[in-house]
Amino acid sequence: MQKIIINEISYELIENYRDCFELELVTSKMTDYFDRYDYILGDFAYGKLRLKGFCERTNPNCNTINCIENKEQYIKTECAYNCRYFLLKKIK
Repeated sequence: MQKIIINEISYELIENYRDCFELELVTSKMTDYFDRYDYILGDFAYGKLRLKGFCERTNPNCNTINCIENKEQYIKTECAYNCRYFLLKKIK
């Protein structure tokens, strides 16, 4: 696993499907909006990086839409087929 620091928050890069992760691009897109999430999934659609936050079930911000247990379903239904994506996990 690779440790990454973005906006003074530490993450582990736990998935990097099709070599998707680009630190400079991700850093330019990350805002404090994502601070409440335990995971950040990034995918490329139409040449643009999209970010989605996910939570562990124990996180008070967790709901059906952002539960990490639904990550695979999100990729299948909301991302382009076989798209490049990455998953960051916040280090607590």
